[in-house]
Amino acid sequence: MSVPSADALRARKGQAKLVCITAYDVAFARLCDRSGVDLILVGDSLGMVVQGHANTLPVTVDDIVYHTRAVRRGTTRAHLCADLPFMSYQASQDEAVANAGRLIKEGGAESVKLEGGVEMAETVRRLVSIGIPVMGHVGMTPQSVHRLGGFKVQGRQADAAQHILEGAQAIAEAGAYSIVLEGIPASLGAEITRSVSVPTIGIGAGADCDGQILVLNDLLGLDPDWKPKFARRFATLGTDAMGALAQYASEVRDGRFPSSEESFK
Repeated sequence: MSVPSADALRARKGQAKLVCITAYDVAFARLCDRSGVDLILVGDSLGMVVQGHANTLPVTVDDIVYHTRAVRRGTTRAHLCADLPFMSYQASQDEAVANAGRLIKEGGAESVKLEGGVEMAETVRRLVSIGIPVMGHVGMTPQSVHRLGGFKVQGRQADAAQHILEGAQAIAEAGAYSIVLEGIPASLGAEITRSVSVPTIGIGAGADCDGQILVLNDLLGLDPDWKPKFARRFATLGTDAMGALAQYASEVRDGRFPSSEESFK
């Protein structure tokens, strides 16, 4: 099966839900790809999930390029999108073009994602005009964590909801092929989905979005102590892994590992 293009994903609007997931390395990318997901995102969430930071702000373009290369090696059928990290596109359109180009040329991504609504519409338009497909992102935008006062649900007040709606419409009109809606009321997610011509991809935005995305580590329950409200655990691999590691330690200490079958003659 060929990798779906950004245009092919855009055409899925109203036809079939888009299944999207984050991944940061080749092993998990291969598993995601083989499971049949439509799109893998190398998110700047790696700053928190992989690097252990309190937010996504320290992530660099080099970080995203590195992880996108790794994911590229494990991906053969899913569309691969890479995040433009904080301050890699906000200062100027020329900088956005240069850094997006790196994610495509050096990282092997097929599209890029950036955060922001009306204020980013012309940047989206510029990138699309030179052949770089763009996924948008509105609502709770992690790169604006300090302005938002933390990772909080956005759009509960009428004026804030209208601002998010207008932002989504602006980047859709500018040429984004899809838009992530994060951390907004389900009713607003549904309203935006009805109002734009491109697929919406929800994460904490309700079931009426055209698709959903989750951080892989959240979906798999890799951190037993972390469970955000919007993320369902489809497995508890963190607990399973700790059990396996404890058993390994026990068997090493009492001499049961390695056995004769696991030793060479």
